[in-house]
Amino acid sequence: MPRNIAEFRIIGQVGGIDEKEKVTFVNVASNYNRQVDGEWQEEVHWNRVTCFGKCAEYAQNSAKGDMVHVTGRVKQTSYDRDGQTIYNTDLVADSYSVLVRKDAG
Repeated sequence: MPRNIAEFRIIGQVGGIDEKEKVTFVNVASNYNRQVDGEWQEEVHWNRVTCFGKCAEYAQNSAKGDMVHVTGRVKQTSYDRDGQTIYNTDLVADSYSVLVRKDAG
C-alpha cells in the first residue's frame, strides 16, 4: 500500500539559531520572486525548522549566514490556550547539512 507523505526541502541561509534543552530551532531564509505592479521583486520567506538529536547537533555547529540544506517532514499540531485552539505547522528536520560557511572564501 502506498504511503502518504508531507515533506520539505530548503536550501537557504541561516538567520538565527535558538538552542533549547532537547531541541534546536533554526530560521532559514528562502527567496522568491513575485511581481508587484509590473515590477519583479525578491521576497524573503523565513522558515523555522525544528531539529532534534543529530540534526540539532549539526544545526548547533552552523552559524548565522551559513548556506544550509535541510530536508524533513511537515507536522501539524494544535493546543489550547485560554480556551482557544492554536494550530501550528512544524518543519521537523530529518537531515541538516552546511553547504557553504559564511566565513569561507
